Amino acid sequence: MLKIAPSILAADFAKLGEEIRSADASGADWIHIDVMDNHFVPNLSFGAPVIQSVRPATRLTFDVHLMTEKPETLFPAMMDAGADRLTVHAEACTHLHRTVHQIRELGLPAGVALNPHTPLSVLDYVLGDVDLILIMTVNPGFGGQSFISGMLPKIRELRGKLNALGRPDVDIQVDGGITDQTAPLVVEAGANVLVAGSYVFGSSDRRSAIASLRG
Repeated sequence: MLKIAPSILAADFAKLGEEIRSADASGADWIHIDVMDNHFVPNLSFGAPVIQSVRPATRLTFDVHLMTEKPETLFPAMMDAGADRLTVHAEACTHLHRTVHQIRELGLPAGVALNPHTPLSVLDYVLGDVDLILIMTVNPGFGGQSFISGMLPKIRELRGKLNALGRPDVDIQVDGGITDQTAPLVVEAGANVLVAGSYVFGSSDRRSAIASLRG
């Protein structure tokens, strides 16, 4: 089933709880939360205290994407703040297998994200352990970037690998430049979770924006 996960990085921070409630009421499936540390990516967003403060705004899944160095040091705080899922970057993890299992030992679904330049081969020995793979279709760190169409073959190849391994249950999430024009392309390639920030939160009709992503 296709899931839409609006990214609150594009929301109005002055009324973040209200923005999350709006996304919920407009038909979102998950709320995507980009945690940035100004080291792994050239931007700084928010951490566990902000997540905890907006957790009462919705019962939707909080899909936390850790764009940070040493993400494992944040796991307990993120879980306590209300994260329902955690995704780490393969590029930030010296021992990716161990990191994935640290998430699962907390009882949370584990995701691994890949930057555009990172090959799928880095996942070869963890595909049996993950619940979600996030393919970045922009370079991480800023919202509002243009979709990198060269990532479509990567998504298609990943879906083929998962099917061949008997893991069609693993979610393929795509983040970056998702609009009503690019959504059908990534879904056709095999993605089933779409992160959309500016397209949803920048719309005057968020319900229609989310519906248009579903096709």
